[in-house]
Amino acid sequence: MNSINERGCSVCQPGKENYTTYNTKLQGKRVRMYQYDYRAESGELFFCCAPTLEACREKRDKWLIRNNEQ
Repeated sequence: MNSINERGCSVCQPGKENYTTYNTKLQGKRVRMYQYDYRAESGELFFCCAPTLEACREKRDKWLIRNNEQ
């Protein structure tokens, strides 16, 4: 199994993204999901799971916009 963690902690470097896929069942159907990590240059970690890599990146972009407004 691919892992983007080491001993339970993200290994994502600042300004980079890491992701892996896994299979799960949703409403009785097997679905491929993405586990996604992105570490901002500040060191803050964003993580999510979504059915596509594009959806993960959209969530990350919204997170970046919210964090830049603070």
